[in-house]
Amino acid sequence: MKVPVKVDGRELTLSNLDKVLYPEYGFTKAEIIDYYSRIAPVLLPHLEGRPLTVKRYPNGVTGQFFFEKNAPDHTPDWVRRVNLPAPGSTKNRETIDFAVVEDLPTLVYYANLAALELHVPQWRVDEDGAALPPDTLVFDLDPGPPATIVECTRVALMLREALKEEGLTAVPKTSGNKGMQLYADWDCREESSAYAKRLAQLLAKEQPDEIVSVMARKLRPGKVFIDWSQNNPAKTTVAPYSLRARDRPTVSTPLTWKEVESCEDPDDLVFTAPDVLARVEKRGDLFRRA
Repeated sequence: MKVPVKVDGRELTLSNLDKVLYPEYGFTKAEIIDYYSRIAPVLLPHLEGRPLTVKRYPNGVTGQFFFEKNAPDHTPDWVRRVNLPAPGSTKNRETIDFAVVEDLPTLVYYANLAALELHVPQWRVDEDGAALPPDTLVFDLDPGPPATIVECTRVALMLREALKEEGLTAVPKTSGNKGMQLYADWDCREESSAYAKRLAQLLAKEQPDEIVSVMARKLRPGKVFIDWSQNNPAKTTVAPYSLRARDRPTVSTPLTWKEVESCEDPDDLVFTAPDVLARVEKRGDLFRRA
């Protein structure tokens, strides 16, 4: 069943609204569109100017998914697109037409495509669509079982202090999966990947029983991998407030440092879409940086 709607003056056709995309939780496409529509005021500022990569789950989280960088052919002409080089494209493209989500109609359009996860790089484009230098530094903290997000919080606190000594203020969020991320505004004092790598290596050297800075899985059990490579301009990280394709509709959720400091159980930092809407209503955007 297709339903024509008007969103901020833009005409859209929504489809399969009663389709359950999170079977274990009973969460439908209509609820996904509702979540993204209601979270838009705090989500859109973090997507603005950033070329979008999505993970689409047309048959729900238990079905097959695919990454999509190139805006689909049927993308409405009012959706902002930027044409950018695509080094290493899996489809041998020289360039890709990325969508840039900057308004509610575009966000609803992608939610209707079952684009559950929204991923963006650490840089933006200017008004003409040219790539700007990175404005954000990110550290992705990935726990190697049996380590969990509890161990990630300990590493996050060490990383916060290391960044503070460098004059950088870190803000935390969950990945919405099993780990978490720290972000900081970046001043391009040097190449961001090299900087992040050096800091990750320093912490791994200081805390070898807790931290690893290399990707080799054999070194990661029981430790937290600080993934500094997310700062590579070709890579993306899940956006704040994006849903994740887990059993439940969990969200990459901005945190307070008090929550990080007091975490004792992995479930302490698991938030679903309804949880996050309630948090934002009460606390506003915890990820907003001055």
